[in-house]
Amino acid sequence: MAKSLPKYLEITETSGISIANFLKKNSFSKVFVLVDENTGHYCLPLVQDYIGNHQKIEIESGEANKNLETCSTIWQALTDAEADRKSLLINLGGGVIGDMGGFCASTYKRGIAFVNIPTTLLAQVDASIGGKLGIDFNGFKNHIGVFNMPVKVIVDPWFLKTLPRQQLTSGIAEMIKHAFIKDVTHLKHLGKLLSEDADWASLIKKSILIKNEIVEADPFESGERKLLNFGHTVGHAIESYFLEKGKPILHGEAVAAGMITEAFLSEKLMDLSTSDRDYIAKVVDSYFKRVEIPESDWDTILNNLEQDKKNAGKSIQAVLLAKPEEARHSIAISKEDVRESLAFYTLK
Repeated sequence: MAKSLPKYLEITETSGISIANFLKKNSFSKVFVLVDENTGHYCLPLVQDYIGNHQKIEIESGEANKNLETCSTIWQALTDAEADRKSLLINLGGGVIGDMGGFCASTYKRGIAFVNIPTTLLAQVDASIGGKLGIDFNGFKNHIGVFNMPVKVIVDPWFLKTLPRQQLTSGIAEMIKHAFIKDVTHLKHLGKLLSEDADWASLIKKSILIKNEIVEADPFESGERKLLNFGHTVGHAIESYFLEKGKPILHGEAVAAGMITEAFLSEKLMDLSTSDRDYIAKVVDSYFKRVEIPESDWDTILNNLEQDKKNAGKSIQAVLLAKPEEARHSIAISKEDVRESLAFYTLK
């Protein structure tokens, strides 16, 4: 596990002071803050006085709005306000805001600086680290995007107090993933995240350190960074399915389903022990209720696999476990394998 946080990232319960200090040390022609209706109401009032003169850009929340149409709205707002290449975009929100805001900043006039202030647990432990940016396209998750690093990430655990329990639990999925690919001792303390006296800062830091070690070794996902996709091959296909149905589920809920199905695939293809397979499912089930996927819709999920970014040619690839803490990337899986895994997930 990495010994220190990335230089651009700060964990603090005084995010307002942190952003004020950052702005004092750097010169920007204009400052914009991207929010949705939720973070605009609950989070922006906590930091806006520290930001000083700025313009707010508000979009609709939710994965269903993480698309080119919303990007056009953001780009148009920047254009109307005459934002130049010395401008700064502060993304105040969860994974959708961070992914899409960073993507829009990286492509507006070939790139302006951006800061991420993640307000959900999922964004704090995963989405805001490592420079992956993007949007969904025609129902496919993160289909269009770039790699680009924010100039600053400010992680403030206080924002978690604004979250409903379902959103908080969603972020735990990525922390479970970090544990199974690198450090299962992390699992012992995750349940405390849902208690009123949770030490969020220390648990968030540990997850960030696990992810950052992998990202630093492979910034552009040519090898080891692919390990962070455990649960995401089948998980993204399931998430896209619910998005297409007009009944989107949270990213963490999809990843939870993905980890159980991919634990089954790990047993079948990587000789993961049955006891470890069942242990992974038990841990995930202790936080997440299994989503209902009618067998008649499984073909839709299988077809979604064909568009996964990790594929090599026509080969569908996944991250599987030889055992907890021993993950392997680029393992070829078939649609029939995934069909069996969906049966295990749905019927067991």
